[in-house]
Amino acid sequence: MLSKKISLVIVFIWFLIGGTGHFVAPDFFLKIVPPSLPLRLPAVYITGFFELVGALGLVHLRYRRAAGIGLFALTIAVTPANIYMWLNPQLFPSIPEILLTIRLALQIVLLIFIWWATLSASEEKLKIYPRLKKRSKSQEPDG
Repeated sequence: MLSKKISLVIVFIWFLIGGTGHFVAPDFFLKIVPPSLPLRLPAVYITGFFELVGALGLVHLRYRRAAGIGLFALTIAVTPANIYMWLNPQLFPSIPEILLTIRLALQIVLLIFIWWATLSASEEKLKIYPRLKKRSKSQEPDG
């Protein structure tokens, strides 16, 4: 259970800092969006907003599972930007190429952490709110 809490904290911090970064340093995030994508600056703000909403959703057990699903999908959706960054290291001279490679690999680790930290949130909710468990059993059809 401790490792799940640690994963949850890591995911929360990752998206809280990352989401905030979209608003504090939008020019940096704009550079990593492939130029072939439309509405690049709005995409930076939209993804930052959903990173922050997802991070906040992780805090509340009631929303944790939904936040996990959203953050998992969002992480997959922004992976092309990380691949673009990795394939074009000359556009990011202040970042060593090895860090770009590590960052891309961290996407996989991040997906695992999101899945692990939020997978059984609905089961944990039943432990915290035992009346929900009784209600869900009483609503099951006989047969």
